[in-house]
Amino acid sequence: MLSLLVVAESHDAFPGIKRCLGDVCEIYHCETYSESIDIFRKKNFDYVFIDIALLTAESSANDLKSRLQPFWHINPDVEIIVMAEPAVIRDAIMAVKSGASNYLTYPINAEEVKLAMEKIVDSAIMQSELDYLRDHVWDGESLDVVQTKSPLMKIVFEKVRSVAPTKSTVLLVGETGTGKGVIAKLVHRNSPRKNEQFISVHCGAIPDTLLESELFGHEKGAFTGAIRRKLGKFDIARGGTIFLDEISTITSSTQIKLLQVLQDGIFQRVGGEETIEADVRIIAATNVDLTELINKGLFRKDLYYRLNVFPIELPPLRDRKEDIELFVDVFLRGLNRSHGKSIRDIHPEVLEAFRQYEWPGNIRELHNLVERAYILEQSPILTRSSFSNELFDSEIFHGGPDINIDLSLSAVRRRSIYETEKKYLDEQLYRFHGRINETAVASGITSRQLHKLMRRYNLDKRNYKRITDEIERNTR
Repeated sequence: MLSLLVVAESHDAFPGIKRCLGDVCEIYHCETYSESIDIFRKKNFDYVFIDIALLTAESSANDLKSRLQPFWHINPDVEIIVMAEPAVIRDAIMAVKSGASNYLTYPINAEEVKLAMEKIVDSAIMQSELDYLRDHVWDGESLDVVQTKSPLMKIVFEKVRSVAPTKSTVLLVGETGTGKGVIAKLVHRNSPRKNEQFISVHCGAIPDTLLESELFGHEKGAFTGAIRRKLGKFDIARGGTIFLDEISTITSSTQIKLLQVLQDGIFQRVGGEETIEADVRIIAATNVDLTELINKGLFRKDLYYRLNVFPIELPPLRDRKEDIELFVDVFLRGLNRSHGKSIRDIHPEVLEAFRQYEWPGNIRELHNLVERAYILEQSPILTRSSFSNELFDSEIFHGGPDINIDLSLSAVRRRSIYETEKKYLDEQLYRFHGRINETAVASGITSRQLHKLMRRYNLDKRNYKRITDEIERNTR
């Protein structure tokens, strides 16, 4: 029989729950929070019904997770339902956001108790099915990645699960920073090639004159400076997977050689005549519409058809904001491992600001903001003080800038693009401490383009070096 603990000073809650669930549960009662923890250590309960007033008695509603955690430390599978007077219903909702399974309002209603229990049971069944699928479908290292509350991402992961075991070419489409590289690795890790090489090539970061040599290798004497034979990425990735990021940037001659690989499974090194078999699985990614480039004569239509065998479109972060909290948890775990600090959570006020923001830089921008705050934060949770005031005060975080209706539509668009690009580049330069090459690669542009944009937006790389030095001094 299931066991249930009711924790409430009022005796009214206990009889109501007992009448409703006494036939299916062994029910116990205590009146204080500390007593409930003592009882919990002695007996393994399946459910806890606890008065919200006992959870907030010694802490604020913003720290409910720390009050709930002792139950989970003893029994990670326990389901907790909070009970609250209608006047403090916001605290009950905060408890659910902190991990409680559900909440009830006083006076206790038998029908509401049954509905709450049924919801928990249904959720447990769904979680059990999800755990089964993860254990039997996803590689162990993939489990953090495939967690999502977004219907759009569930479709993406279903597509990944379907295509990963095949040899088919995959084309990942999405804005910069949406995680195309992560999805490419996910496909590889869950494919028959998972024990072989995964080679990632950022096509936009390699000069046009060197790209062919980088991909296909070259023979000695193929060009000035080619003093010995060099193996290309297609040689190195033999038997494994090659990920071609920003495929839209490759030159016409490279497009022809890549088409040969996709069409015939062969290639030649630059300056060589030997035909080499290309035993690789190709995953390509783009943040621009390739069909537009085709219409402009900048991308081969036949190559596009070969790449677009199995397209997967990644939604921007603004369309999957329900996953923001999951990302923050993953980022914090990684930062704790890397930096030796112990920051376990983020303040609800900051999370709400995150939900209001439109995230032009997507997941990459979110990671940058969290990492910057992590460096500055001195408490166990990320608080408002560790983030820029713009996050809470700027128009960007509250529906965008004011629209000047005296301007033309094109002028308004230019203004919006200007503000978004400037903020994005500011975040990237901060992330890489003003280092131009690394910032350009992460932004998917060339160093020359980055210098041009920095001049346009009056961004000086030396300022980011000074900011980094200041943070380091403050955290010593």
